[in-house]
Amino acid sequence: MGQSCTLTGMVLTSMPVGEYDRRIVILTKERGKITAFVRGARRPKSTMIAAANPFCFGEFEAYAGRNAYTIVKASISNYFYEISMDLMKTCYGCYFLELADYFSMENSDCRDQLKLLYQTMRALNAPALSLRLVRSIYELKTLVYHGVYPNVFSCMNCGSKEDLIYYDSRKRGTICASCGGHSMRRIFPAALYALQYIITAPVEKLYTFTLKEEILNAIEKIIGESMEFAADRKFKSLEFLNDLPKDSK
Repeated sequence: MGQSCTLTGMVLTSMPVGEYDRRIVILTKERGKITAFVRGARRPKSTMIAAANPFCFGEFEAYAGRNAYTIVKASISNYFYEISMDLMKTCYGCYFLELADYFSMENSDCRDQLKLLYQTMRALNAPALSLRLVRSIYELKTLVYHGVYPNVFSCMNCGSKEDLIYYDSRKRGTICASCGGHSMRRIFPAALYALQYIITAPVEKLYTFTLKEEILNAIEKIIGESMEFAADRKFKSLEFLNDLPKDSK
């Protein structure tokens, strides 16, 4: 068994292995995404039963093996039980975990991603926030951390930062009044500002505002197009979310 280490992170996935064990994937601050085994986690009296579930955030004492880690102890600071008790929040939470799994890598600096994921899970329980808005913020900020977000700060044609009143989905960015035409998609000033704010704001300040329905619809469309460009596969949890009536979200 390798050297012991303590890792701070959140469980992204968990699946049974063998008769009593679990294989989990954790997004960690120190070593990016890791795969780990939790021996005996499915035994009725195991102290690791709860700690090996998705959404669990805390410190994990682990030993590094050749291809995976072995978790021997965990100190969970937040189980996010409130999410698991609500079907809609669970659906959103699972999508966020799936996105984190897709965009994170092993042995990489994932501190910002982990911080974003943790704050997003907390935001799911904020009664004043629309779940759709939480989703849009999380998606766009995830794209920011991977450098594939839309340009909403200057014109894609001439570089001007003034009069950005159109959005070109093919160029994935804004177009100014001089370069655009009436046939192009207009972007609300409030939607433009919301996108700019999400891109530039620190994680702690992300979930501090609400949007009118028409503005939320506008940024959802732009962010959704950007997600389709950035990801080369479909997400199962997203397919389920998209099938839900908008009123239920």
